[in-house]
Amino acid sequence: MKITLKDGSVLEFDQAISIIDIAKEISEGLARMACAAELNGEVVDLRTVIDKDSELNILTFNDEGGKAAYRHTASHVLAQAVKRLYPDTKLAIGPSIEAGYYYDFDCKPLDRPTLDLIEKEMKKIIKEGAEIERFTLPRNEAIALMEEKGELYKVELINELPEDEEISFYSQGDFVDLCAGPHLMTTKAIKAFKLTSSSGAYWRGSENNKMLTRVYGTAFAKKSDLTAHLEHLEDIKKRDHNKLGREMELFTTVDVIGQGLPLFMPKGAKIIQTLQRWIEDEEERRGYVRTMTPLLAKKDLYVISDHWGHYKDGMFVLGDEEKEGSEVFALRPMTCPFQYYVYKQSQKSYRDLPIRYAETSPLFRNEDSGEMHGLTRVRQFTISEGHIIVTPEQVEDEFAKALDLAMYCLKTLGLEEDVTYRLSKWDPNNKEKYLGDEEQWESMQSKMRKMLEDHKVPFTEGEGEAAFYGPKLDIQAKNVYGKEDTMITLQLDFVLAERFDMNYIDSNGEKKRPYIIHRTSIGCYERTLAWLIEKYAGQFPTWLCPEQVRVLPISEKYHDYANKVKEEMQNNGILVSVDERAEKIGYKIREARLERVPYLIVVGQKEEEENLVSVRSRYKGDEGQKSLDQFIDEISKEIRTMEIKEIEIKEG
Repeated sequence: MKITLKDGSVLEFDQAISIIDIAKEISEGLARMACAAELNGEVVDLRTVIDKDSELNILTFNDEGGKAAYRHTASHVLAQAVKRLYPDTKLAIGPSIEAGYYYDFDCKPLDRPTLDLIEKEMKKIIKEGAEIERFTLPRNEAIALMEEKGELYKVELINELPEDEEISFYSQGDFVDLCAGPHLMTTKAIKAFKLTSSSGAYWRGSENNKMLTRVYGTAFAKKSDLTAHLEHLEDIKKRDHNKLGREMELFTTVDVIGQGLPLFMPKGAKIIQTLQRWIEDEEERRGYVRTMTPLLAKKDLYVISDHWGHYKDGMFVLGDEEKEGSEVFALRPMTCPFQYYVYKQSQKSYRDLPIRYAETSPLFRNEDSGEMHGLTRVRQFTISEGHIIVTPEQVEDEFAKALDLAMYCLKTLGLEEDVTYRLSKWDPNNKEKYLGDEEQWESMQSKMRKMLEDHKVPFTEGEGEAAFYGPKLDIQAKNVYGKEDTMITLQLDFVLAERFDMNYIDSNGEKKRPYIIHRTSIGCYERTLAWLIEKYAGQFPTWLCPEQVRVLPISEKYHDYANKVKEEMQNNGILVSVDERAEKIGYKIREARLERVPYLIVVGQKEEEENLVSVRSRYKGDEGQKSLDQFIDEISKEIRTMEIKEIEIKEG
């Protein structure tokens, strides 16, 4: 029997042998570090016995598959510790995830002192060093075992497995858990771990099910790596927009108003206004015309677009469908059908195309309560929405222009290095989810793929991620916790023009169907603001700051001069305030830094006599005295050019 290793070398064995024994044959050091293995392309347990020629790659913690097995084992240690301390707790699921692992329990919420207690018990379990063993059972015996232990969530999982599925368990000491694996050979192999947080989570992710308690943790092969990771988590907490945005008084939420319905406070509203004015002006410069359309419409509109058939569960419906003669409305989850009727108000010629419609659109989507988070997932949001009506010959050029606008927005905000690109395709095995036929889908996906390749956009492909009416380019970004969201989309639509009977007269005088490009330029303003808060830890580029300058008179005698400075700046479009409180200047400076104001202007006797300002900035610290005109010229240029400066002096 020949075993071909990753480096191409070949080991020969006379009889069947386990992967862990092969690792020992290679070196004892490798066997100690091994976490799992990749056998003929599949990640498997180290206990797996090989009895035929195979390709083998031993995985350590440095490999993703090895890391997952390591952390999955840590999740079982967590579950064992919880069961020891709280025997009545019911177990749900406990997978490894990108940053660590979690386990869901049917128990009361767990506070930090309780997590610390569980950690101590986990350390005991690891020190005991129990061997981890795998075994399988027939379906009826597997169900009986879990029923005997009172683990009804596990029984539910077993009942949903295919009839021919092998049902495997892992045991470590007195603890047994339903699991497909793989796992480490012993609990003692876990060197460093930490329980990081606890939260609520619905069973199977559905708000119709019971709320469970989810405990998050992480684990590393080295204590130094765990320490570095925990320090990173502390930085993440400081950048988390949901926490920082509230501390900075950018937005808030109120229970009596509702989850996913943020209130923007004056500072946050000012940032949104600045972004919106910039985008609307830039779109107009690029040939877009604006529309204003209703926030709701009759059911009839969404039936024509087929959103009623494909998206009704995600909409807020007003009225009773069951009541005869009742008008049924819905808040709009998108703007496209409305703009199509703007297009249809007059007959269009090929000479009129392309037409680029843009709208700053408040939209409404009925998100599950468990899915909502801060500003990234909300029930009402505002989007820089647009639809470009084109002839088939204009598709590539207009798509390129829409992509250029999106990339310009990313670059201006300093976000271009933080995104990835995904060609989102249909799922050919689930055709009923989509409009159009296979030939149309494959043709449009090929067109989009070629356009991305021609424009040298690095992209991946995601099957089943398309809109129901066409493929799309999703520009993706991750938040500080590593969760990925779509920031900007560009979609090709080849079916809705027919459903809405949209047409144009071609050069031969014949009616033709246009294509439609659905696109956003900056995406959702709320989600973009969340992204910016986390990117800059609240220290936005000056042009975006809701307060760009704060004037600090050193005593009441200089209030008049401070207000004169303020007036001059306001006349030049600078967002400025004066701190007239009877506080020491050092206190005022520290507070302004904590509030992340980019420029502080200190004024006293010399400044008033010589029309000067003493400048302190987050960029260079103490910049010394300047004439008021010079400072206004410098900051006005920085704001006008949307400059992103490197921060040399850390504030706050």
